Amino acid sequence: MNTAQKVLAKLLIGNELLSEKQCANVFKQVPDPEKALARLVKAGHISERIGIQIGEMYRSQMEALGATATREQPSAAAQDDLPPGLEDDEPAQAETPAETPAKKSSEPASTPAKPKSKPTAAAPNVRPDASGKELMHGLMKTAREMGASDLHLTSGLSPIVRVNTILSELEVPPMDGEAVRACLLSLLNENQLAHFQEEQDLDFCYDGGEELGRFRTNFLNEQNGPAGIFRLINSTIPPLEDLGMPETVKKFTTYAVGIVLVTGPKACGKTTTLASMVDLINRTRSEHVITIEDPIEFVHPCKKGHINQREVGTHTKSFGNALRAALREAPDVIMVGEMRDLETTSLAVSAAETGHLVLATLHTPDAIRTIGRVLDVFPPKEQGQIRGMLSESLRGVVSQQLVPSKDGKELHLALEILVNNSAIGNMIRDERSHQLRGAMQAGRKLGMVLLDDSLVKLAHADKISQQEAIIRASDPEYVMKELAMTPKKAS
Repeated sequence: MNTAQKVLAKLLIGNELLSEKQCANVFKQVPDPEKALARLVKAGHISERIGIQIGEMYRSQMEALGATATREQPSAAAQDDLPPGLEDDEPAQAETPAETPAKKSSEPASTPAKPKSKPTAAAPNVRPDASGKELMHGLMKTAREMGASDLHLTSGLSPIVRVNTILSELEVPPMDGEAVRACLLSLLNENQLAHFQEEQDLDFCYDGGEELGRFRTNFLNEQNGPAGIFRLINSTIPPLEDLGMPETVKKFTTYAVGIVLVTGPKACGKTTTLASMVDLINRTRSEHVITIEDPIEFVHPCKKGHINQREVGTHTKSFGNALRAALREAPDVIMVGEMRDLETTSLAVSAAETGHLVLATLHTPDAIRTIGRVLDVFPPKEQGQIRGMLSESLRGVVSQQLVPSKDGKELHLALEILVNNSAIGNMIRDERSHQLRGAMQAGRKLGMVLLDDSLVKLAHADKISQQEAIIRASDPEYVMKELAMTPKKAS
């Protein structure tokens, strides 16, 4: 194989999309790497989204080698059938539904040192001669207008935005370390600047006013210089129905006592869901709500209820300190941004036991592992007592994921919902967590939903690919079996 073929082959093999022999067979039939990748996409051996990502990584590495790589998109270029040499070999691994997806990821594993994607749009709000703050505000405005979820600034690179999980560079010249530093430091007050200089890291929420909105922000120093990551926050809090949440989730906000956990991986919308639940309580209940966040993202004006929002590091030393104080501040509802450690978890469960409604988040993928995570935080000698407390105080668990559509242009919500009842409570108390999945399947009439069933429903509706459903499943074999069945038509 020539150099270009070797570069593409390394990406395909490294991401377990094809074997070495399969790559050799493909290049025998189609020597041009771009056209070979396009054929693989058209034949269904690689999804279009992953094909585009592999193509961009291939071109980036070719540019680094000083070679010329065409800008042809795989899906558009595919005009012929798949080379027969590939079909004579073992099936492509990553796109075969029968394969165990635990070994796979929805994203390619090999990432170039300098990611370059085809820009999704120009940056009309950015002037090359702008000052640091003007340039930063121009980038923020561009990201907001593009509907991006994140904006990344890294020394030596052009600014990068994430739109529907895909990272793309803006049409802005690469920014050196001094330019990035000028942009970042222009947003800080004296206290924030001192903290960043001392700790080399900084978490805060930047408020750009009505025009720019709010951004959850992290500054850091890395090997190339300073960098910043900005998560865009909506200016308005969407109601639960607009998020696609069922009535069961609304019901969780009506309880007077207990604990409700909203869980999921990063960037799955946990904060937005929690904010929508708090807003619903604020609009419908004349009660005192205290939120403890790091940092404050959505701002809640007092409506029917009365709300105090506290930010860790600004208004209180830690989640634990704020929770202990909250118990003496006459709250009806306590929202905890994240249960990170033993102290916070213990205080949150205790607050639910002592007559408060507690809403909190965890970075866990499903309801069963959420319960396991809460219990595992405690020492073994205390777990029996915590099991008893959790079995009575838990009201429900909402686990969510945002799954990209087939074309990567949309995100679809997949949900798992556990509603605590006497059967679920007994299983938690008696260490029978392995039976929870069956109880949730039997509890559909109560509003319980398995994540796997939600993924199957999205795949049957052709909103997401079957491969995405399998990759994200808690029980891949169950999902593969359900996907093989013909979906029932709505009556």
